[in-house]
Amino acid sequence: QVQLVESGGGLVQAGGSLSLSCAASGSISSINAMGWHRQAPGKQRELVATITSVISGGITNYADSVKGRFTVSRDYARNTVYLQMNSLKLDDTAVYYCIYRDSTASYWGQGTQVTVSS
Repeated sequence: QVQLVESGGGLVQAGGSLSLSCAASGSISSINAMGWHRQAPGKQRELVATITSVISGGITNYADSVKGRFTVSRDYARNTVYLQMNSLKLDDTAVYYCIYRDSTASYWGQGTQVTVSS
């Protein structure tokens, strides 16, 4: 089992910045990926950004809609993944979910609300 604890999020004006963090604990595999998905009201959950473990090369993957604005990173010693969100847009409003995935299972955080106002 893997437990994920998220923090960050909140309310920000368009053009502003926010950061999220997610700490994983439990049975952490050396080969894994962590990252973020989001779900806006009335829409399906979608990928935001992910980053693989160091043994897998620390490869990042971003949704086209956030490329150049969001940065995903990891503190491998702390099993923590971060999402730095800059130049936020109204369309970025959603519940953001942390995800941990390895060869056996996927785990989700409880979600944290990000609201971008005009």
